[in-house]
Amino acid sequence: MSNKNKKYFDALSYHSEGRPGKIEVISTKPTRTQFDLALAYSPGVAEPCLKIAENPEDVYKYTAKGNLVAVISNGTAVLGLGDIGPEASKPVMEGKGVLFKLFADIDVFDIELNCKGVEEFIQTVKAMEPTFGGINLEDIKAPESFEIEERLKAELNIPIMHDDQHGTAIISGAGLINALQIVGKDIDKVKLVVNGAGASAIACTKLFVSLGVNKNNIVMLDSKGVINNKREDLDKYKSQFATSRELSSLEEALVGADVFVGLSKGNILTPEMILSMANDPIVFAMANPTPEIDYNLAVQTRPDIIMATGRSDYPNQVNNVLGFPFIFRGALDVRSTAINEAMKLAAVRAIAALAHEPVPEVVMMAYNENNLSFGKNYIIPKPIDPRLITTVAPAVAKAAMDSGVARMPITDWEEYKESLRKRLGIDNDFVNRLMTRAKTSPKKVVFAEADNVKILRAAQGCLNEKIAQPILLGNEENIRAIMAENSIELPNVSIIDPRKELTKQEEYGKLLFDKRGRKGLTHYEAKYQMANRNYFGSMMVMNGEADVFISGLTRNYPLALKPALECIGTSQKSSRISGMHIMMTKYGPKFFSDTTVNVQLNEEEMYCLVKDVHEKVKSFQIEPRIALISYSNFGSNQDQTTPTMMSKVVKRLHENDPEIIVDGEMQPVFAIDGEQRMNFYPFNKLGTKAANTFIFSNLESANATYQILRTMGNVEAIGPVLLGFKKTVHILHHSSTVREIMNMVALGVVEAQDKE
Repeated sequence: MSNKNKKYFDALSYHSEGRPGKIEVISTKPTRTQFDLALAYSPGVAEPCLKIAENPEDVYKYTAKGNLVAVISNGTAVLGLGDIGPEASKPVMEGKGVLFKLFADIDVFDIELNCKGVEEFIQTVKAMEPTFGGINLEDIKAPESFEIEERLKAELNIPIMHDDQHGTAIISGAGLINALQIVGKDIDKVKLVVNGAGASAIACTKLFVSLGVNKNNIVMLDSKGVINNKREDLDKYKSQFATSRELSSLEEALVGADVFVGLSKGNILTPEMILSMANDPIVFAMANPTPEIDYNLAVQTRPDIIMATGRSDYPNQVNNVLGFPFIFRGALDVRSTAINEAMKLAAVRAIAALAHEPVPEVVMMAYNENNLSFGKNYIIPKPIDPRLITTVAPAVAKAAMDSGVARMPITDWEEYKESLRKRLGIDNDFVNRLMTRAKTSPKKVVFAEADNVKILRAAQGCLNEKIAQPILLGNEENIRAIMAENSIELPNVSIIDPRKELTKQEEYGKLLFDKRGRKGLTHYEAKYQMANRNYFGSMMVMNGEADVFISGLTRNYPLALKPALECIGTSQKSSRISGMHIMMTKYGPKFFSDTTVNVQLNEEEMYCLVKDVHEKVKSFQIEPRIALISYSNFGSNQDQTTPTMMSKVVKRLHENDPEIIVDGEMQPVFAIDGEQRMNFYPFNKLGTKAANTFIFSNLESANATYQILRTMGNVEAIGPVLLGFKKTVHILHHSSTVREIMNMVALGVVEAQDKE
């Protein structure tokens, strides 16, 4: 199977496995009893119905309308696929819904209309206005998309935006403001060339004019060449940018130009063309996946260039996700009747201004950058910047209020920003940050169980995602047979059979004997162990021939852990190994320990565990808020051994490590519900915030808790994360999914980066 076919297979499997598609509807109210159902539907539902009938605005009070956006398409311009029909557009619309929810906590119904006619489309959408708080138009071909949006905005009283037009315009507009500031050029004097004349290109150019670009200094080209006033085939949207200049080609248009904006197709811009541009040229090559000119070629050709693309693997990515979730968030939160020009310009300026602010460490770590700051390679914030929602949404909301389209103005802006943080959970993009950071410096990862199809699929995923360089241990013939049977391709990946590596067995055996000769191990036994993949892989990591060791999917946990303990051992900071699971919840990651290693902890062990876990969570740029979990609350069962021990640990931590935010012992309900905890125990060190890190006194309770959470759904587990090893080692649980294995690899790669 070729890499291209492999991508097809992965994409189709992703959408079809388990529950088909990417979205579901979940009730936000209890529905467990007959009483609940009577309130949810008949007869209780009649009461809010009557209230809304009396006052239609109460629909926002009693229903989800105020947080519900329709993503609507007719499938006539889907991505780069063209007119493929409404059914075929549905995966894209579902995906857009996922982004709305992930980045701004906005609920979405995706709607695919079998309406190619403009009037039919408009009337259909108008009929749905009572259902939605806002409408995101998507993948509708130009020029119909212009008329559809204009009409709907004029005839409806809810915010409407065609993101294909305005999303790219807003982000590139922010980039243009900053790029011009860096090169010291006035926006009203620059000469701008736009290659492409579709919905996005027209919208970008109109927005640039709103920002101050002189329309007389713009040259636009479509597939037929320069749009000039001699052409008779122009619609009203293209004709507004027709030039009177005597130009016939892109080459001629670019001579002396300050800015190139590409929304066309890949590799149409040559080095000679950008050499003909003015000093300090600005090139936004936004065709995807192949820009109008390769990034590396462009910067080599013109060292003075400021370059942006639509790709995440180059600086200055123009990504619509920087805009649309937060624009709709701000519009919905003030119950705006529109998304107007003032709101779009407010979004542009907020995004541009954010790039001037000091970059949070969590963002720099994700991109493995130490000095990320405003400049040629950072004119647009990164998509994972957690400040976007609290920067862009308030700016849009305020612009709606100032321009008179807000029906529910905000009075306390700090309270509003705090509500936005709570909506998402401050660390909801934890896995994304791990993956992004792992890609910056992939490490060699040894998979001890390479004769397992899940391991091979995970290795393939890691290779495709460029987060790791897999090394496979096992019988090569068996591994390749499994790969062939399951259409798995791992080009140029090293496959090592420890049983055949006699020289390495001798070398590694001597190293192990040197470590454990005084612990009863003979030289022969040490050499013999090296035929075992877990010993061999552990010693590869210890010897610096690999960076991360992964095992445990098919082995009992103690059997997989023991070789790593004997070959690698603990770090200087740690006296013992412990295990932690990271549970990815809608409220951000939660950390549980010790879930895998230590059966019962005494006072000293728990004290050390808290410090180890605190350090590990801090390494993720998350402030640990630690609760010691018991059946007792702050000494309510003083006659019991475990609560008393926990109480002593907390006292030691408060005295010796005041920087650690920790308290207990406490029951889980008080660990999670900060306000209730504060009401009953106002002296607690966690305040009103929920704990995000949970320490248990024994393996039984910790493991059972994480297992229950994992199997109840809507929670993804990363782990077990092993703490205390000198090198990076992780032992999987038997039921790990391919995605969970990949997450563990990403985490291991990041840990190896830190150890360097």
